[in-house]
Amino acid sequence: MKKENEKTDILQIAKKFITSLENRRSAEDLTKFYHPAVMQTEYPNAVAKDIINRNLDELKKASEKGKKILLKEKYEFLKSYMYGNTVILEVIWKETLAAPVGNIPAGGEMKAYSAQFYEFEGDKIIKQRNYDCFEPFL
Repeated sequence: MKKENEKTDILQIAKKFITSLENRRSAEDLTKFYHPAVMQTEYPNAVAKDIINRNLDELKKASEKGKKILLKEKYEFLKSYMYGNTVILEVIWKETLAAPVGNIPAGGEMKAYSAQFYEFEGDKIIKQRNYDCFEPFL
């Protein structure tokens, strides 16, 4: 059984991970949060038409690709929940685009409402699931 302070620690780690997403200079800034065997699942949304599963190498590639598409990103924390080794974050994700997407021009803002599930093994993210609902942009 985990002690209360250990549960709080994974919540703080998940929030620090989100802050690192906002401020990352490279994918390596995020690697320290992930377990080597991490699996991230992105469920279908307006950007990803199919379920996408990514291992650590694929997460690094996606992060580098994201840095080329986004000038800036910001997360607003709405709620957080913990259950065992899992942290659930409800956030609003705002991205300033480097290139046009749909009817949003370069420099414009794309917005998504997101629920993110992080399962931990020790202090590392072993599983991540993203449910992103984007505001219309087509």
